[in-house]
Amino acid sequence: MTISSLPPGLILVFGALLLPVAGSLIRPLLVLALPLLTIWQVWHMPDGSSAALVIMGHDIIAVRVDALSRLFAIIFSLMAFAGGLFALNQKRTLELVAAFTYAGSAVGVAFAGDLITLFVFWEIMALGSTIVLLSADTPQASKAAMRYFVVHMFGGALMLTGIFLFVFDTGGVAFSAMKPDTAATALILAGVLVNAAAPPFSSWLGDAYPEASWSGTVFLSAFTTKAAVYVLIRGFPGTEILIFVGVFMIFYGITMALLENDMRRILAYSIVNQVGFMVTGIGIGTEMALNGAAAHAFAHIIYKALLLMSAGSVLYMTGKRKCTDLGGLFQSMPLTTLCGTIGALAISAFPWTSGFVSKSMINQAAANEHLALLWFCLMAASAGVFLHAGIKFPWFVFFQKDSGLRPKDPPWNMRLAMILFSAFCIGIGVWPEYLYALLPYAVDYEPYTDAHVLNAMQLLLFAGLAFFIMLPMMKRTLTISLDTDWFYRRLAPAIINRLATVIGNADQAIRQRFMGALNGVVNYVWQHHGPEGSMARTWTTGNMVLLVTIFLCVYLVFSFI
Repeated sequence: MTISSLPPGLILVFGALLLPVAGSLIRPLLVLALPLLTIWQVWHMPDGSSAALVIMGHDIIAVRVDALSRLFAIIFSLMAFAGGLFALNQKRTLELVAAFTYAGSAVGVAFAGDLITLFVFWEIMALGSTIVLLSADTPQASKAAMRYFVVHMFGGALMLTGIFLFVFDTGGVAFSAMKPDTAATALILAGVLVNAAAPPFSSWLGDAYPEASWSGTVFLSAFTTKAAVYVLIRGFPGTEILIFVGVFMIFYGITMALLENDMRRILAYSIVNQVGFMVTGIGIGTEMALNGAAAHAFAHIIYKALLLMSAGSVLYMTGKRKCTDLGGLFQSMPLTTLCGTIGALAISAFPWTSGFVSKSMINQAAANEHLALLWFCLMAASAGVFLHAGIKFPWFVFFQKDSGLRPKDPPWNMRLAMILFSAFCIGIGVWPEYLYALLPYAVDYEPYTDAHVLNAMQLLLFAGLAFFIMLPMMKRTLTISLDTDWFYRRLAPAIINRLATVIGNADQAIRQRFMGALNGVVNYVWQHHGPEGSMARTWTTGNMVLLVTIFLCVYLVFSFI
């Protein structure tokens, strides 16, 4: 066995195993040091493809390093650092172990050099994220984790089947751009779209993520869907069906988020919405669109984590998660309010925030390709994002009515994590050239033109006006929003139980009829051949032995003739 270069993701995966045995003084240092060490190695890996682990002449782990893989590996590692900093107060070591394994496998996906390596890290990622959810240790989290695991095992089975067919068709496992024009590539695409929370399985995200702990949701928001975005950029650029899938995700996420009362469900559904922008960009497939999808994934991980950190801080300090129970928290949690507002502005693509310099690239790519209807859809969706995440979340959580709650801002480490990501949201928005330098293609785009800024400001201001005009209609109530998961959470079990009852009744009826007939035969045989039966009284034992002997002799005679 030879190891030519250690894949950076394994630093987090193997380092996570040290966390349970590390003492209370060493563990925080490991939580912060492991992601920084990973970032350092990611930054210093040379471009190119290589076999990182070779056993008996066979490549076990194949690594590919280029601008795209480095971009995603950097943001995954940075997210592990900020998430670890935010979760230093988390007493459940299992969650930290699972979260770092989850993050490390996402980095492994970013550097996967072939389909086998991709699948291995893909499944480790599914297992790690399930344990993050389970570690919340509540009945709701346990049930959601089981549903989450089943959905992702289904997606993994689709991908694995596609890989087997791909190997059979091509004789190789190369992970490169492909078209979903064969059964193999179509199954691989379907498996990736399950992780991207694409229809008809979008609901797994809104069902699962809000049930994690106050820190677990921060980790969950970053890796699964964005790793799927990376695989789509790498494997299926320019696949036109992704435009329709992405647009559906955009408006589905907006609609469900507007209906929600749970603050973390609002943000969970907005993940689907934002990933929809990325998937749409991948479907357009031009260099501008792919750069926009990659940049938006980078920016989204930061501002969505910031939003969920602010929501997690509220949950940590108050124990409440429904908008109807919250409000007026700006009075006692000013820093959390400020950071949450910065995240809300960034997700709304407000000028001089990270969302503006990334999302506008996708819009511009649609305009460059003269996709007028798509451009109008993206602009309308941008207004919808401002409604549900830019205004609704901070307004109902931190402002609106006074709930009477007076919690303080969270502990220092949680505040520092929010400040760090707030600085990134503003820094990337003010100096986008540093993000653009990391993108896979050369960037020829200026976000801060008069037209771009004016259009964005007009859109956001009129969306804000619409929100406050319709505020009575936006008032939250103690209701539950049904989603497509109702079909496999409620309808399918009800149908299965009904079928089980019908089949059980039919089986019982058949058994009764069969046993009745069998009892009749047994009674008949017993009556005629039992000790008191007529046949038993007719034939003596000696006669029976004589008859059997005669039959045996006849058989032997005919056997030798």
